[in-house]
Amino acid sequence: MHDLAARLLRLPPSCGPVRLIGVDGHAGSGKTTFAGRLATALGGAPVLHLDDIATHEELFDWTGRLLSRVIEPFERGETAHYAPYDWTTREFGPVRELPAAPVVLLEGVGAGRRALRPRLARLLWMELPHDEAWARGRRRDGQAQSDFWDGWIRAEHRHFTDDPTQPFADHVVRQSPEGYEVLPGPAEALGPDQFITQCDGPSAAC
Repeated sequence: MHDLAARLLRLPPSCGPVRLIGVDGHAGSGKTTFAGRLATALGGAPVLHLDDIATHEELFDWTGRLLSRVIEPFERGETAHYAPYDWTTREFGPVRELPAAPVVLLEGVGAGRRALRPRLARLLWMELPHDEAWARGRRRDGQAQSDFWDGWIRAEHRHFTDDPTQPFADHVVRQSPEGYEVLPGPAEALGPDQFITQCDGPSAAC
């Protein structure tokens, strides 16, 4: 993980002073866990979860809110302010600050959408087939969220049909017994220097 972190820190800023890193993939593909570990390797880089920006009514129609609350302040070198959405109460919570740090991770389905790609220093795609990812997500959330998942799958399929991310990814990330394998993505051929990041705990926990 530290190899990847070092590479990201060497990138030029992409959004004001920020190196904005997108972590995209199907729901249930492991984006949140990976982003958390990468943030730690980066020395505590902030992570913005797109689940905090989306709502029940706007599963994917949140671009304007993200641009005005986060991206545009970053472009001015300012701290962003946003109100995270509470998926239980269906209301926005108290406002949080998001500093214009050297690296900020943007994690969630749609992090690599076309409206955001010009502001990304790198786009990472979690490589897991959608059927496997969605099955993992359903197991994680339980039967009580079955109806939500039915609607989500339809919405995610429409989103990636209209605005695909994977073809534009700089890196593809796969879980492996050693941790995470980071490979060249369709948008960037890295040549022979592929590498595997090591997780901090036992491989079974990765």
